[in-house]
Amino acid sequence: MPDLSLLNTGRGFASFLDTDNLTNRYEAVMNSHLVDEGDGVPYEIQYRILPQGRNGHTSCWLDDSGRWFADSNGQPVKAQGIIRLFDERYQRDQELAYLSSYDPLTGQMNRLRLNETLDEALKSSEQTRMPCAFLLAAINNLAMVNDAYGFDVADQVIAAVANRLKEKLRGGDSMGRYAGNKFGIILANCNEEDMRIAAVRLDDAIRGAVIETAAGPVSAAISLGGVVMPRHARTTQEGMVRAEEALSEAKQRHMDHFVAYEHSSKKESHRKRNIMFADEIISALNDRRLRLGYQPIVYAATGLPAHYECLLRLVKPDHEIVSAGHFIPVAEQLGLVRLIDHRVLELTIEALEAAPGVNFTFNVSGLTATDPSWLANLTAFIGSNRDFAHRLTVEITETVAINDIEESTKFVSSLRDLGCRVAIDDFGAGYTSFRNLKLMNVDMVKIDGSFVENLHQSPDNQFFVRTLIDLAKNFNLETVAEWVEDERDVELLRDWGIDYMQGFLFGAAQMEIPTKIEDAAKKQNIAG
Repeated sequence: MPDLSLLNTGRGFASFLDTDNLTNRYEAVMNSHLVDEGDGVPYEIQYRILPQGRNGHTSCWLDDSGRWFADSNGQPVKAQGIIRLFDERYQRDQELAYLSSYDPLTGQMNRLRLNETLDEALKSSEQTRMPCAFLLAAINNLAMVNDAYGFDVADQVIAAVANRLKEKLRGGDSMGRYAGNKFGIILANCNEEDMRIAAVRLDDAIRGAVIETAAGPVSAAISLGGVVMPRHARTTQEGMVRAEEALSEAKQRHMDHFVAYEHSSKKESHRKRNIMFADEIISALNDRRLRLGYQPIVYAATGLPAHYECLLRLVKPDHEIVSAGHFIPVAEQLGLVRLIDHRVLELTIEALEAAPGVNFTFNVSGLTATDPSWLANLTAFIGSNRDFAHRLTVEITETVAINDIEESTKFVSSLRDLGCRVAIDDFGAGYTSFRNLKLMNVDMVKIDGSFVENLHQSPDNQFFVRTLIDLAKNFNLETVAEWVEDERDVELLRDWGIDYMQGFLFGAAQMEIPTKIEDAAKKQNIAG
């Protein structure tokens, strides 16, 4: 047992506490979000004490319970209670129970306990009418640290960031590990301006100095998003969702690393619109109301169809037809685009079966370009019918291709091994080098329509498009001009040697599968 005479003062008692304790009486009292209404506020905590001092080798567990009392300003001023020793078995049980509420790597609250603490803080704010704030701090470059140094060093960075954030909190504030690279921070008695000041302080703490790790110094950076409660969030779940929303916006910014949630009728309208489209997309998938329209891609020399691009359409219950541009961005945000791409593949194969001799092209999303199940489905659909593959061109957008050249090259190689052709869509918008196109071994480039539309009116675009066509010829790549809508543009493109053209001048997308090229040509009224 420690010398009791040394335990009579707070300073003396603190000298016997194990520095590895995850909490102590001071933190339990000062970080409490409860209010003393005259009878005191109960507390109960467990921690280790070192009977022989911090240089000793023995320790024992204490149960510290009692009540703290506030002064006239509501601030804790004294605590009264009882301290008792655990026996060994109870000590183990309590330690396990205690650790169930804390993250073992950082020593901070885990997600469940953080949720409970935020709920307590929100209730306290509603009682006292003093706002609180919930911040989310995310380590931006943790994936790069993982790749460069390994998970052990990344764990060291996480722990160091947690310590720095904790050091910058005020008495009464709380923090927990929200997710792998995210920390949730609860700021008591905090309005919008206080939250912004706290965010700057926390951001400076991380960016101000490198973190020493076993692999050497590593720099870290964070983004922060926060919400003031209950003004902008009346439930714990709502607070977390809105802090996530603010954090997501902060990650997209280059200069400002913190964003405070603010109610916006425009955002709310956009959110409701997304929800509506998500429901519509799921319903259309289930009811098989996703259809294809077929737009001709014509030979530049003759104006006759060489291919038909399969363009996705959503047919509403009232038979209104919605183009892909209105719902694909939402589908990508909500993670539904993979399901859509699988359905487009099925519909395209049906078109190949229904129209022997007709060539089709269709576009796939960036997610599908790295989806092995989609490629497996394509392989299964094609099977031994190599004619299907030879009549099929898969389009990937230029921005998708340049985001990961290595993965894109593998994807293109797999498609070509099946016998399919590959085109780069929207070419020119992402500034892909022709060296990369050669590396990917694609067959065709489709020049972005924004450079082709009203081409005859823009000398700059004329120079750019002509240069692209000439370079493509040098690399033995076929070229397609999109958005062709004027005969004067047609003449320019033909003179420069474009291979194919596509646009309303040659026909809009039709919902019927073109079974014969000759019949389709007559139907679209495209003369040579």
